[in-house]
Amino acid sequence: MRRLQRSLSSGFTLLEVLVALMIVGTALGASLRAIGSLTQNSDGLRATMMATWSAENRLVEVRLAKRFPPLGKSNFDCPQGDLALVCTEDVIATPNPRLRRVEVSVRDQKQPDRLIIKLVQLVLQE
Repeated sequence: MRRLQRSLSSGFTLLEVLVALMIVGTALGASLRAIGSLTQNSDGLRATMMATWSAENRLVEVRLAKRFPPLGKSNFDCPQGDLALVCTEDVIATPNPRLRRVEVSVRDQKQPDRLIIKLVQLVLQE
C-alpha cells in the first residue's frame, strides 16, 4: 500500500501540467510580440534614415549651386535604396530680403499623407 501511495504522489497532476503550459504559452506570445515590435521599429528607423539622406542631398545641391533659389514650391522623386520617396522643396521669403528659407519634406510614395522628415536651411544671397 505504501508503494502505491509513493507512485501516485511522485508525478505531476494534469492541472499542474496545464498551468505550466499556460505560463510557457504566455511567455512565447509576449516574446513574439516583442520581436515583431523590434522589426517594425527597425523598418521605421531605416525609412527615416533614408529620407534624411534624400533631404540632406537636396539641401547640399542647393548650397553647391551657389545661386539664390527662386521662391516657390516643387515636387520631385528622390528614391533612396529600394524606397520610393517623394521630396517637396518649398522656398520661402524671410523678413531679411538677402535670406531665403528652404524646406525639404520627404514622404513615402506609397503613403503620401505620411511625412517622414522635414529639414530646413537658410540660404544667403551673395
